[in-house]
Order: sequence, then structure tokens, then C-alpha cells
Amino acid sequence: MFQTKLIDSELIEWTIAQRRHFHMHPELSGQEYNTAAYVKEKLAEFGIPVNPRFSAPNVVAYFKGTEGKKTIALRADMDALPLHEEGDKPYISTVPGVMHGCGHDGHTATLLGAAKWMSANPQLVKNNIVLIFQSSEEASPSGAKQLVKEGVLDGVDAIYGIHYMSSVPLGQIGFATGYGMASSDDFDITIEGKGGHGGNPHETVDPIYIATHLIQAFQSIISRNLNPLHAGVISFGGLQAGNSYNVIPDKVTMQGTIRALTFEGAELMHEKTAQLTESICASFGAKGHYHFIEGTPPLYNHPEACEVAKGIIEQTFGEGVFAELEPVLGAEDYSFYLKEKLGCFINVGMQSDKSQYPHHHPKFDIDETAIPAGIELMIQLALNA
Repeated sequence: MFQTKLIDSELIEWTIAQRRHFHMHPELSGQEYNTAAYVKEKLAEFGIPVNPRFSAPNVVAYFKGTEGKKTIALRADMDALPLHEEGDKPYISTVPGVMHGCGHDGHTATLLGAAKWMSANPQLVKNNIVLIFQSSEEASPSGAKQLVKEGVLDGVDAIYGIHYMSSVPLGQIGFATGYGMASSDDFDITIEGKGGHGGNPHETVDPIYIATHLIQAFQSIISRNLNPLHAGVISFGGLQAGNSYNVIPDKVTMQGTIRALTFEGAELMHEKTAQLTESICASFGAKGHYHFIEGTPPLYNHPEACEVAKGIIEQTFGEGVFAELEPVLGAEDYSFYLKEKLGCFINVGMQSDKSQYPHHHPKFDIDETAIPAGIELMIQLALNA
């Protein structure tokens, strides 16, 4: 499906075998210690040293280039999802209730494959390469945020990462230039009113009624405060109130999510949801308590890095492979890296009969015919970015 220039069938088969090993032995976010130990074992076999100063179970290794004028970081995520895998594949998860349902097994194996190639061809690698095997992409606190805080990008000139994507056709590789993915933040709200009998509502401060005003008002942030050219969404996912037919409760709790495609939009929506909670509740004589739960910022693919990546894709795989993709409101903690350094997050298409289920589905699987492109692309980025 994809033409390759640098890798051979032996490396492809080896990488697929690693991917299947990771798939059979998934670990949840923050618990990837066996995965990390396996990665370290392979890196030791390649003679690539691991930097011990970064928090476990993250693994960060350093490959010294022949010239070392530039330092390129390559990232893979390692965590799995709390899903019970369905299907009859020979490499099905051996851990009940845990599966690689988003392709991180493929990302980790692919970066290992690229590392193996570099160790066998050191004379061709001029750039210094930082290999980031990251914990906790799927959960909070974010592994990317922690690594950035610990200085993983110190001295790095640019960072690149890939994602095998079931929504992109097999045979295509692409990304959205600029804002490519949304921020993802959550909030908790507690409305403290005054309960009472349903037949005497005038003696109460009804938090359920107030909650309906908040739900309506939050949508006005999207329609009347957010720049119409900047996509965003606010959704309530939970509301807990009383449990009786004729008793107005004294408290309501609510949960929701905020997503925005720009940094400005994310900040605006955070400020407005907090302000409206306090002011609307106060206008009805209630107290509104707003708790913001920071998630991930918008993912911004830097145009300069995108231009480099597009050129590498076209030169490596030929014309017609690159696809300029539309932004999506999904989120990725890779955005923490791009907030600090020049870089790009690249989708490797794998939509096919084998990969017909979406990410986070219990029957999700990677079409392994896309893996050679992932290995080749990682290597080409290391050499030419």
C-alpha cells in the first residue's frame, strides 16, 4: 500500500511482532511499568541510552547524531484503555477489561522500530534524536504535561509524532495545518439553594430551576460570545438532583466539558462559564460553586513544521498520499509539546475492512499494512526534519 525507501521486510515483521506483544499486554494510564521495562530492554539491545531523570513509567532515550546541529524529538504514547476487548484475533488482550483501543501499541512499536533502524544505521543519522515513550495520554494528569514540566524538550528544535487513524483512508497521510484538535477541559458545578415542598415553591430557592437557566445560558457563550470562526462546544454530561416527586432539593450538582479549537476560545469559555455560574445563581438567591478541571490545550500544528512534514511525506511516499485534513474536536495531550516547541502531529491513515471500527471501540484494531509507512515516516522525520 505504501512504498518505502529505507526499511526492509525484516524490520517490518519485527515491528509488527512488537505491536502484537504490546497489544496482548496492555496497561492503563500511569501503570505502564511492564511496557516501560520492555521498551528499556529493547533500547539497551540497540545501545541507545535511557535518561533516568524523567519520572516513571515514562521512558526517554537519546540518540546522538553524527553532526548534532539539530535535535528532533519523536513521541509515542504507551497507555491502553479500560475496555474489554471483543473479537477473535490471535493477539487479543490477555488482561480482562483493558485493551489497546486507540493504537498506542502501534505507536510504541513504531518508534521502537525506528530506533532499531537508527541503531543499525548510525552513520545516516545526522540529527540528535530524543525518543519519547510517554505514559498517560488517555487520562489526567497528562503524561505529556509532566514531561514538559520535567524538561523533556530542553534543547529540542522540533517535535513530531504520529497517530494511526481509522477515520483516514489507508494509503493517505496527513494533518490539519494550524489548529488541528480541540482543547478538552471539564467542570463541576454545585448549586446551593433552599429546599422545600413542591406545593410551596415560593418558600424555596429551587436549584433545579436554576440549573435549567445555566444550561441555556452556557449555550449563549457559543452563539454570542465565541468568535463564529472559532469552533467550540460546551456539553453537560451529568446532573444530579433530588429523588422525590414533591420535594424540591436544596442542592444540584452538574458536570460538563468544554472544547475549543483556539487558545483564545478556550480561555473565553472558561471565564464565561465561571462568571455565569456565579451571577445566575446569585440572581436567584442561590450560591453557585464552579470548579474548573484543566485538561489539554488546543493542538496547534506549526505551519513551518507542517511544510517540512508535507515535503517529507510527498518525497517519501509519492504524490497523492498527503491529505490536508479538517480540524476535529477530539483532544490529544501531544498539544502540550506543541505549545512549547515547533512541531506537527501527523495522522497515518488505516481505514479499511480490518480497521473499520472507531477508536475506543471494543473491536478496534490497527490495519498493520499501515505500519511500514509509520516506521518509514518516523525515520525520515529523524533524518530530514
